[in-house]
Amino acid sequence: MNGTVVKNQLIFDFASGSLGPSKSIFTSTYLYLNSKASSLNRTFEGMLGNNLIQNSDSKLESIKYSDCISDSKSASKKIISNNNPISKLVGSFENIKWKQVYKGFSEYVPDIKDEDELKLIKMDPGASVPLHSHGGKEYILVLDGSFCDEYGNYSIGDIQVNDQKVKHTPIASKDTGCICLSITEKDVIFFGRFASFLNLFTFIKSFFK
Repeated sequence: MNGTVVKNQLIFDFASGSLGPSKSIFTSTYLYLNSKASSLNRTFEGMLGNNLIQNSDSKLESIKYSDCISDSKSASKKIISNNNPISKLVGSFENIKWKQVYKGFSEYVPDIKDEDELKLIKMDPGASVPLHSHGGKEYILVLDGSFCDEYGNYSIGDIQVNDQKVKHTPIASKDTGCICLSITEKDVIFFGRFASFLNLFTFIKSFFK
């Protein structure tokens, strides 16, 4: 799978407004943390805007500036207070009621009605996830700290997109641990010594989503 193509498609879909709630939150957080991704998003928005203007079938309305922003002072305050999108949703990471899945690994699932499951993952310093793959795509965005796997090192603002062909063993930084934002389209598939137990646990867990 070409990760760059998938990332660019995600940004393009966000710019066009075609993403669902979970992927919209995921992508807006990615754009907030990654300046290159944000720049690409502006390029896509410009392209889509020009295409809309040039489309003669689209009826454009003439509106005034005041119709969009009623109070420039309050608008400026809103821009200044624009924090990380995921922080607006869940608040401070320190105040989250994390649910421990196993030693060194916890997660938190925001209450979002969507087909895609958005979750926050917290890995303690040096913690690892056993070798696994996914039935569908897995999107991982690093929010704090860092992790590494067989394919590289990932720090704040980095995104990794995997599919069922990718098997990896993420390991959190021994110094900082790692907090990630994640979307998994289908359940995890584990491999190795404890695979049978872990896959059974995942299967049972799916009934309580």
